[in-house]
Amino acid sequence: MVYVSRKEHFNAAHKLYNPNWSEEKNVEVFGPCANANWHGHNFELITTVKGQPDAETGFVVDLKQLSNLIRAEVIDKLDHRNLNVDVDFMEGKMASCENLVMEIWKILAPRVAEITPQGQLHSLKLYETPRNFVEYFGE
Repeated sequence: MVYVSRKEHFNAAHKLYNPNWSEEKNVEVFGPCANANWHGHNFELITTVKGQPDAETGFVVDLKQLSNLIRAEVIDKLDHRNLNVDVDFMEGKMASCENLVMEIWKILAPRVAEITPQGQLHSLKLYETPRNFVEYFGE
């Protein structure tokens, strides 16, 4: 099995805030991430596709096609946006990295299958900061 990864970048703002809680509890749980005026991150998204290389191209996935797909379906919808108010697939969800990476998976998994018959989406790694990241391997 070969694992091929592509890293993309986007900037986005969000806040972590549960409207069912008091202001005090939100601050206690989320700290500065509950800032009423939002806060931002320079996110890195690493998309990994696994499979056997194609006999004719030697590719598991054409990285140019993968990059174009990620940009069109994810990055263009997230970059310089507010995750809480500007991103349709995050509507009604807590804008945590955990929820964001699961929603990105739902978008990319079927689309990756369209561009590589011998590969499939293996994992997503989403860096919120250089030291904080989440990984997701699907359901």
